[in-house]
Amino acid sequence: MNVVSVFSGGGGIDLGFKKAGYEILYSTDHWAPACNTLEHNKVGKLVECKDIREVDFKSIPKIFNIDKVDCLVGGPPCPAYSKSRFYRTEKKRALEDESAFTLSEYFRALEELMPSVFFFENVFGFIYKPHQAAFDYLKEQSERLGYEISYKVINTANFGVPQTRERFICIGVKKGFAKPFVFPEETHYDPTKINNDLFNVDSSKKPWVTCGEAIGDLDIDLPEDEHMQAGSKHKDLLKLIPPGDNYLYFTEERGHPEPIFKWRSRYWSFLLKLSPERPSWTIQASVSNNMGPFHWKNRFLRISEIKRIQTFDDDYEILGDFKTQWRQIGNAVPPLLVMILAEEIKKQFFQQ
Repeated sequence: MNVVSVFSGGGGIDLGFKKAGYEILYSTDHWAPACNTLEHNKVGKLVECKDIREVDFKSIPKIFNIDKVDCLVGGPPCPAYSKSRFYRTEKKRALEDESAFTLSEYFRALEELMPSVFFFENVFGFIYKPHQAAFDYLKEQSERLGYEISYKVINTANFGVPQTRERFICIGVKKGFAKPFVFPEETHYDPTKINNDLFNVDSSKKPWVTCGEAIGDLDIDLPEDEHMQAGSKHKDLLKLIPPGDNYLYFTEERGHPEPIFKWRSRYWSFLLKLSPERPSWTIQASVSNNMGPFHWKNRFLRISEIKRIQTFDDDYEILGDFKTQWRQIGNAVPPLLVMILAEEIKKQFFQQ
């Protein structure tokens, strides 16, 4: 089973499919550090670093001397559909944003390759009502090109990823090739819900994987870097926040005797601190002095730790400086989640 990957980034989707037994023929991204990471780790056969608008997808089967491509995979860059656009009103949203061409280019790739299956990923905000035009475009193009789609917003923690990261996943199957894709059952559950009378725990499921389980063995005390202290000018406040909490700890609504911040006056991740007793919150693409999540020991997370949280293997090397590595990891889809879905695709469509 072969794969063509677009918007490949540091390799989260590619790795997931590779771990599920697929052959990654071709990967492309416009950002050189991500392409370097893919080439360095030998994820696939060919990596092409260029603007997707310049990629000739029709030539790919000829390059590899194959009759057809089995799977197209990728997640078009998502800032236009992100939750932050609800706050940054100066920025345009969905198809009105300057990056909207990435969505149409994904479907150009689909039309030129016409694979049996496609895998599409984006932020969960993709299906928000203000982004209806983009969501409708996905459905219309899938129908026009002859694909039946199945889609779902998935919390990665429900599949064993130590991170409560929600992502929109859409699987398209060529009509006549097979029946529509059926998403696999979740394998993990939120243990804090077990006292809810309406919540029934499936005995086959496991509790969420916690940060303590995922990165606890990497927890080594290091001298503080005066130039990169977590929390920036609020570093002393960060030390007072309990693990698993954020700036809301210092609000009147939470009963603080000397409130410092107003309720919901900052981003949720402001002074956000991990708890070893639960999964991480979403690892963002950019690292900041005061926007977490931070380690429960009041420090920045290390690259080795966010790799674990995103389920990259320890020996998978992300190239570039600290911020460049962080961006590649933060932008990625957790390989573990992708592997589970890729295995289900293989089971339903390629092992008949």
